[in-house]
Amino acid sequence: MNLTGLFAFIFILGAAVVIHEFGHFIVAKLLGIRVETFSVGFGKRIFGRRWGTTDYRLSMIPLGGYVKLGGDESNSGLEEGSGEEIPLKERFDLRPRWQKILVGVAGPVMNVLTAISIPLIMAMTIGIPSTPAPVIKVVGKGSAAEAAGIRPGDRIVSFNGRENGEWEKIRNDALLSPEQPLPVVVERGGQRVPLTISPTKMVRDGEAYGELGLLPDYGDVPVMISSVLDNSPAEEAGLKPGDQILSLGGEPVHSSEQVVQYILGHPTGLVTFNLKRGGQPLDINAGERRMAEGKLGFVASENFPIRRVGVAPAASYAVARNVEMIRLTGLALKQVFSGHRSVRDTFAGPIGIAQASSKAANEGGWEGVFGMLGFLSLNLGVFNLLPIPMLDGGMIFILLLEGILAVVGLKLSMAVRERIQQVGFVFLLLLMGFVIINDVTKTVSRLTNSSDEPATTRQK
Repeated sequence: MNLTGLFAFIFILGAAVVIHEFGHFIVAKLLGIRVETFSVGFGKRIFGRRWGTTDYRLSMIPLGGYVKLGGDESNSGLEEGSGEEIPLKERFDLRPRWQKILVGVAGPVMNVLTAISIPLIMAMTIGIPSTPAPVIKVVGKGSAAEAAGIRPGDRIVSFNGRENGEWEKIRNDALLSPEQPLPVVVERGGQRVPLTISPTKMVRDGEAYGELGLLPDYGDVPVMISSVLDNSPAEEAGLKPGDQILSLGGEPVHSSEQVVQYILGHPTGLVTFNLKRGGQPLDINAGERRMAEGKLGFVASENFPIRRVGVAPAASYAVARNVEMIRLTGLALKQVFSGHRSVRDTFAGPIGIAQASSKAANEGGWEGVFGMLGFLSLNLGVFNLLPIPMLDGGMIFILLLEGILAVVGLKLSMAVRERIQQVGFVFLLLLMGFVIINDVTKTVSRLTNSSDEPATTRQK
């Protein structure tokens, strides 16, 4: 990980946590509840400052954070009590149940609002890309698409049970479903033809994914180099962001996926890029040196026409993007429990987040960084709503349970509440240990596989 990736990781994780805790903080303050501690991270206090009745601090373990409310002992194990007498009107434990629930749900809500705000702002300031209909241009020889009976010129009208699919959603479903039969309906000659496709299982960067083996027909949309990694073979060869790729090895380029497949299909030797830079044609040979899996270290993307929109279409676009992320996360978890997807390929911890953050920053710039922030913030918000003790959802669940018990004249004893918190704390420790070990195992495996590949001889 380079310095850019490290700063991106710190910014993304820190921002997601601070936004979450700020939700609890601001609602508690608005309700007049004392906030004793606002901590970014867990464990020993490194430094901070006390303003009013709140200690704002940075703690030793930067894998989360918390807000300590006056009179709330649910996270008393995280720090010693202040010993300060708290007025009864400022105590969290004496507030009505509905106020406690509002404080608990405020953190996840702030995360979800952040995830929606990022694409909303981008849509309003930059616009929404106008992607063409899912028409197929090329079907690869021996590919999953060819085996399914898909032909060039077919238009996909339904994929995996969803009508009027977009290329991004079709690709997402395929990526998550290697070697799994998926229903697809194509329009051919005015007729709808039902087919079944099983994406080919591929491995890239140590992760398994599904490949359809087809190229979309984007028409005459330019394919541009959007970013080039520092000290990469692409940079050494002279490729620059903003270059338009006209052809590779003499083959006209019509999509970024075609660029990816061509580079992976030619993992050694020089590749001739026919480019347009500043309106002038340019030929560049790259590939004298290669990265892992034959990569050159650049990202290509389609320069789709941008459609300017107002607030309502931008909000609809932002919500749809987040709904799609939630759907994909749910689909991945469903595949884990059904045995169609490994736990190793699904869950990531701090190392995995750091690697993803670094990749987002290096390949996508600020757009990639904020995109990763939105993704992490959404997942953090949804995860915290799960009814697991020590999480916000666990607290909300206990409050609702107490409300139900109160109807019949019962209540949870302090001993039961403490036992529930202890179980939740142990569960989170085990989960943290698992994801860290999983991250380390995947990283070691990736490095081992990379070192086992035969080195490419540098051509003179």
